[in-house]
Parts: sequence; structure tokens; C-alpha cells
Amino acid sequence: MKLSVAIPESALSDESLKIDKTRKISVLARACAIFKIDTIYVYQEGKSRNDGALMVMILKYLETPQFLRRRLFPKMNDLKFAGVLQPLRIASHVTPSNSKKIVRGDIREGIVVSVKGKRFVDVGINQLIQYYGNTQVGKRITVQFKEGHPRLSVKEINKSEVQGYWGYSVKERANLYSVLSEWKGNIIMTSRKGKTATAEHLSKYTKIDEPVLVVFGSPEKGIHEIIGGKMNKVQNAKSLNFFPNQATETVRLEEAMIGTLSILNMQDTQRNG
Repeated sequence: MKLSVAIPESALSDESLKIDKTRKISVLARACAIFKIDTIYVYQEGKSRNDGALMVMILKYLETPQFLRRRLFPKMNDLKFAGVLQPLRIASHVTPSNSKKIVRGDIREGIVVSVKGKRFVDVGINQLIQYYGNTQVGKRITVQFKEGHPRLSVKEINKSEVQGYWGYSVKERANLYSVLSEWKGNIIMTSRKGKTATAEHLSKYTKIDEPVLVVFGSPEKGIHEIIGGKMNKVQNAKSLNFFPNQATETVRLEEAMIGTLSILNMQDTQRNG
């Protein structure tokens, strides 16, 4: 089951300090990595655009391998508290820095750089590798080694060609309806107003090969309130309650995400394991 999520930028509104907002984004990023989220859509909802920019920046920063961050992310205020972020430690990050350990077929993330008029790719080892592709200098790419040590050479590949989980992408949208209207696949809307999520309901999503978008509301508004009268225009969507009989007044986004994705993961594992 290929999962993506849609989360509101206003999810940070229940935190007043930037360091706490940063910690919360870190938890969200970890949840997305644990459950192999393909795309995180951050949609505008509420008045604060600063929170949206902060969320997108830190989500992208965390998904970027550590050895590329210095080149891709200059010093900026949004990353002031980067020291509290928890590393994702996904496959694209856990790679040896010693070129002697590189073998044919290894896959790396890299960045195209220019040295004396020639283009190379920096993949976080102790040497640059000549690059013959078309990607512009300064851009991040995924490469596969055609030859290992000592004759290192690479070819650029698409992220979709990588076996296993390689990280999420982050996309911004002006509102939730724009996310839903462009989505090609099934949609699960998490809501207290929805039907209780049962194995029977969820089996619909695990037994077919279509991608699934899991949508989360904001601290102040549920999904139905955010979409309003456009709800009946949304196709292939089902509203489900993953927290029936909750004892707290609200469920925070990080709690809702971990709980919901855990249930979906278990259902998928039981059906396909």
C-alpha cells in the first residue's frame, strides 16, 4: 500500500515557541519515515504562513542526507534549532563515507557541483565523481554506481527505481481542496465524524494497488469544516474515525498520525504478509 499524507500548516499553532514547533515537525517527519510515506502535502489552513514555511523547510531538511545538508541549506533562522531534530536514519542516509566500501550497484543521493568548468557529483565520500548528465549544478540527484572502487562511475536514476524505502517528498498546496481534487487514488479522511475504522473498512485499501492519501485536520477545525460545501465534490473519499471513545478533547496531529498509520500498517501487513 503506497501511502501519502496531507497535513495543515496550522498544525503548529498549538505551539508558541519555535523550538517546540521544530520538535513537533521532527516527530511528524519520523512518523512519516517509519511508515514509508511517499509524499507529504502541506496545505494552507489558518492565518499563519510562517508556520507553513517552517514546516516545509524542516521536513525537507530532515529528509536530506546529512552529508548534503551543508551544500543545500545555508544558515537560516528557520533552522536555528536544528540541533533538537531527531535523525530519520532511513536507507538513503545510512551510507559509508569510505570510497573503498563502494561496490557496483550501490545507490546514493548526491548533488551536482562544478570544479574548474567540469561537473561532478558529491555523494558524501572522500572524492568527487565525474558527472555526464543534464542536471544543473546545485541540484540533488539519485545515482547508482556502474563501477565500484577504485574506478568509481555513476549513472543518474529515478527515485522510483530504488528498491525499498528511500524517503518522502514534500509538496505545498494553497488549500486542502486543491490536494484532494488533484489526487489520483483513494482518500481516507480522519475525522471524529467518520465511521469507526474497522478491518472491513480498511481492507478496501490494502487489497488494491491504488495509492492512498490520508488526510488530517487542524487543531481548530476538522476536515469537514475545512472543506465546507465542497465535500460532496471529493471523489473516492471515506471519512473514518481511528480514535473511537477517545477520552481527550482532542487528538494532536503527531498522535493522530502515529496512531492512524500504525493501524493501516498493521492491516496491510496482516493482509499481505
